Amino acid sequence: MRSSVEIFDIETRTSRVVWQTEKLFEAPNWSPDGSYLMLNCDGLMYRLSPAGDADPHLVDTGFANLCNNDHGIAPDGSAIAISDKVEFGKSAIYILSAKGGAPKLVTENLPSYWHGWSPDGKRFTYCGIRNDVFDIYTIATDGSDETRLTFGEGRNDGPDYSPDGKWIYFNSSRSGRMQIWRVPAGGGTAERITNSPYGDWFPHPSPLGDKIVFVSYDGDVFDHPRDLNVRVRLMDMDGGNVETLFDLFGGQGTMNSPNWAPDGKQFAFVRYFPGA
Repeated sequence: MRSSVEIFDIETRTSRVVWQTEKLFEAPNWSPDGSYLMLNCDGLMYRLSPAGDADPHLVDTGFANLCNNDHGIAPDGSAIAISDKVEFGKSAIYILSAKGGAPKLVTENLPSYWHGWSPDGKRFTYCGIRNDVFDIYTIATDGSDETRLTFGEGRNDGPDYSPDGKWIYFNSSRSGRMQIWRVPAGGGTAERITNSPYGDWFPHPSPLGDKIVFVSYDGDVFDHPRDLNVRVRLMDMDGGNVETLFDLFGGQGTMNSPNWAPDGKQFAFVRYFPGA
């Protein structure tokens, strides 16, 4: 397997390669100041220049060395959130300095998989699995006030905040196949956003508040496995003007976490190439 970290430009509709490796790198985040991408590989976190002018360097995450691809950077760039299973044997969400250091536990209820940071930096949204039920939650970054937003209406996963903080977009199987939905960030009735023949996953609203990028599997694929031919699609915030930007070999790891550039004109993703 070869990982190709790439950046897609919305205006020119072209991609450029940032860096390639024989290792499995996943889920690029883009720092709020635009200076680096953050990715995971083999349970560890790395920073990579979006200019492609250097190899990645390791981020110190303390004891957390089984990080998955659910991670992100605070809106002010001061901290990072990771999901790691070393301490409990299940994915737990931690917060630590963006410079690296000791992780501080946020979620006591497990497993929990981080997916989005509120625009004001005060809350996380994430997928929590409780008694085999996948639902969307939010929680204060100090670990208080866990709030449940969905209630077992199918499998609910992949949440991310709109840039105004009013909505949380997520994917849900409540209609029979995975589609994109949104729910008020403070709780309320969910609204369906896509009605497609595909399995739609991981909606990420642009910082400009005008577009959402997401991954679409073939309609008969329920979960979000890796190593499949998928498509990256773009749509308006209300689900209008849906278009396929490009097809690629990927899926899991391509863009599980928030991946837009701070100016909303580009996004990062990972394309994979099968080994010989």
